[in-house]
Amino acid sequence: MNIQNMSDAALSAAADQNRSAREWLPILAKYRDPIAARSVFELAVTVLPILAIWAVAIWLLQYSYMAAFALGAFNGLFLVRLFCIQHDCGHASFFSNRKLSDWVGRCLGVLTLTPYHVWRRQHAIHHSAAGNLDLRGIGDVTTLTVDEYLARSAFGRLMYRIYRSPLTLFLIGPAYIFLVQNRIPYGLMKSGASFWVSAMGTNLALFAGVAALVYFGGWAPLLLVVLPTWIVAASTGVWLFYVQHQFEDTHWRKADEWQLHEAALEGSSHYVLPKPLQWMSANIGIHHVHHLYSRIPFYRLTEVIKDHPILAESQRMTIGESIACARLHLWDESQKKLLSFRRAHALYLTA
Repeated sequence: MNIQNMSDAALSAAADQNRSAREWLPILAKYRDPIAARSVFELAVTVLPILAIWAVAIWLLQYSYMAAFALGAFNGLFLVRLFCIQHDCGHASFFSNRKLSDWVGRCLGVLTLTPYHVWRRQHAIHHSAAGNLDLRGIGDVTTLTVDEYLARSAFGRLMYRIYRSPLTLFLIGPAYIFLVQNRIPYGLMKSGASFWVSAMGTNLALFAGVAALVYFGGWAPLLLVVLPTWIVAASTGVWLFYVQHQFEDTHWRKADEWQLHEAALEGSSHYVLPKPLQWMSANIGIHHVHHLYSRIPFYRLTEVIKDHPILAESQRMTIGESIACARLHLWDESQKKLLSFRRAHALYLTA
C-alpha cells in the first residue's frame, strides 16, 4: 500500500511538473470555496486585536508617549492583515455571498484608508494586465524599460530615479497614496459616479471617526497612536506588493506576446516569510498562486503549496533575497530581466 501511495505521489508530482499555467486552473479550483466560520474567525482575530491595541496605546499616552507610539506602530502589522482580508473581499473569496464580502470590504476600507469600490476596480485592472508592457499605469509600480529610460531627458531620468528610490517607494509614496491620493477616485475620476460615492463615503466615515477621536481624546491619540499604525501599514503593504512583482526574473511582455496565466504564475513571487509574518500578511506571499487563481481564500493558499510542492518552489524568495529587489529598476526586454541602474548603464551606456 505504501509503495502504491509513493507511486501515486510520484505520478502526481510528475504531472504537476509538466503542467502549463493554464492547466493549473481546474486543479486550483478545488480550493476556491471559502469556509464561512473560518472567515468570521479570521476577521475577528484581526479586528479585535487592532481595536484592543489602539485602546491600550491610547491609555499608555498618560504614562509614556514612546511606549504608545511603539505600540501604535506595531499595530500596523495587524492593519496589513486587515487590508489583506479586504483584498480577499474584493476578489469575492472571503465569503460565498458577494454582497456580504462587499459590505465587509467597505467597512474595512475605512480603517485601511482605502475606498473599497475604487480599489476593487483598480486591483481588477492590475490582475488583468500584470506583466503587460502595453497596459502599465493602474495598480502597479511604475516600471520603465531600458529603452524608455534611455530615451528620456536628463531631467526625466532624474525624476524616475527619485521615484524608484527606497525613500520614495517605501516611505513617502505609501504615506501619500493612503493618506492623500486615496481621498479621491484616482485613475477612475471620469469612470462614473459610483467611484466618487465610494471615495467620498469612505472619507465621510473616516472624518467622523477621526473627529470623534480628537474630540474625546485630543490630538495625541491621532498623531502618536493611529497615524503611526497607518504609516507602518502603508509602507509594509507597499513593500509586500513591490517584492511580489519586482524581482529579477519577473514576467513582462509586449501585448502580442503576453499571456494572462503565464504572466500570473511567472510574474508573481512566492515570498517565504517566518510564520508570524506569514500570519500577519495573511499568506499574501503565496502570490503566484493567488494571481493564477484569485478566488482562493487566503487561508487555503497553504493547502495548495502543501499538496503541490512544485508550486511551493516556484518563484521562491526569502527575506534576505528580497532586499536585493530594491536595487532593481529597469526592465531589459532583450534579457527579460529587471536590472539596476548601474547594470543598465554598464551594459548600454559604456563604449
